[in-house]
Amino acid sequence: MFDIEYKGGNTVVFSTKANTVVADPKSSVVGLKDMVTKDAIELGTEARFLTNHADAKLVIEGPGEYEIGAFSISGIPAQRHIDTVEQEKLATIYRVGINDVRIALIGNIAPKLTENELEALGVIDILIVPVGGTGYTLDATGAATVVRQIEPKVVIPIHYADDALKYEVAQDTFETFTKELGAPVEEPISKYKIKSASSIPQVLTVVPLVRS
Repeated sequence: MFDIEYKGGNTVVFSTKANTVVADPKSSVVGLKDMVTKDAIELGTEARFLTNHADAKLVIEGPGEYEIGAFSISGIPAQRHIDTVEQEKLATIYRVGINDVRIALIGNIAPKLTENELEALGVIDILIVPVGGTGYTLDATGAATVVRQIEPKVVIPIHYADDALKYEVAQDTFETFTKELGAPVEEPISKYKIKSASSIPQVLTVVPLVRS
């Protein structure tokens, strides 16, 4: 069993009884306090979103294979939305396995995954994807394209318009993305608790997480 929480911007927390993984803990980029990652695992979709806490259990900032307790993490290099195909790949897509559940964590990437990226991700149960757009991250159309490429069972949208956050540019709303995707949307919750793969919806479903 594990939990998923959304903290705003790109910041997401995965928690089991034994370990905590904090993805993109530098919340100050959206006007919040940085996440405290003492004894936690930091996971960065880009190096600039890490805090590199001295007492973090582990800092993962790029491609590679990592095993920590129930977590099996694969980092896949990806092109940022602001870069060209000729430039070095500075973003990382993550495949996070927790027991028998497979999660894909997408950052600020180009709006279409390559065949190599899709092959490296494999079968995915839960996709966490930014949807805000306006040149800063995937927009509603780009995010929906990525969802259709990956074909997860659950989508958790992040990085959308929020009056409490200070984005560099205005972001599209959560509703803009869900309208574009056209999948069923569950009632918002503050924490997504997953008992096992069998507890996950079997058809594409959007699970809204209230920023906590």
